[in-house]
Amino acid sequence: MPELKVIISIIAVLLTFIGYVPYVRDTLQKKTTPHIYTWFIWGLVTAIAYGLQVTNGAGVGSWVTLAVAIICFFIFTLGLRHGKKDITKSDTVFFILSFVALFLWLIAKQPILSVILASTIDMLGFIPTIRKSWNKPYSETLFSYELNTFRHGLSIFALQRYSIVTWLYPLSWVIANALFSVILIIRRKQVGK
Repeated sequence: MPELKVIISIIAVLLTFIGYVPYVRDTLQKKTTPHIYTWFIWGLVTAIAYGLQVTNGAGVGSWVTLAVAIICFFIFTLGLRHGKKDITKSDTVFFILSFVALFLWLIAKQPILSVILASTIDMLGFIPTIRKSWNKPYSETLFSYELNTFRHGLSIFALQRYSIVTWLYPLSWVIANALFSVILIIRRKQVGK
């Protein structure tokens, strides 16, 4: 069984990098405009979630989380250079709320509360991208989010130890990516090309 989990994890990591190739390409071509607040928060919190998973026995199932953290920081850097600085007051409010939740996580010192806060912070960090994409549904690469839904689901099967601390974070991303994909599909139909 452990060998199967290694294989699943490797496939999920490869899908992580493959899934973001179109996103990076579209960002460089200025079709996709990553929101820098979102990607910074995701990078930071995903790195923390990786640490939580490792210390709670996720094993090879945590490799995907590490790969995502690396990509998030890379896309944040691309966003600084190629993204639009479409930052509203509400974006800044959610950015600050993310850091308040991050501070609460630092003082909580409870693994379950920590993973709940990490998941919450990431969802708060998603709101600026959702707002931006609601108005401009073609400003995000749909394929990346669709593949992320599958990949995060796959990463759950690669976990070597199941506890709320190890599976809640990837599960929250399965749900968030699936819902965001649906939002993009619906909004694209409503707005048209």
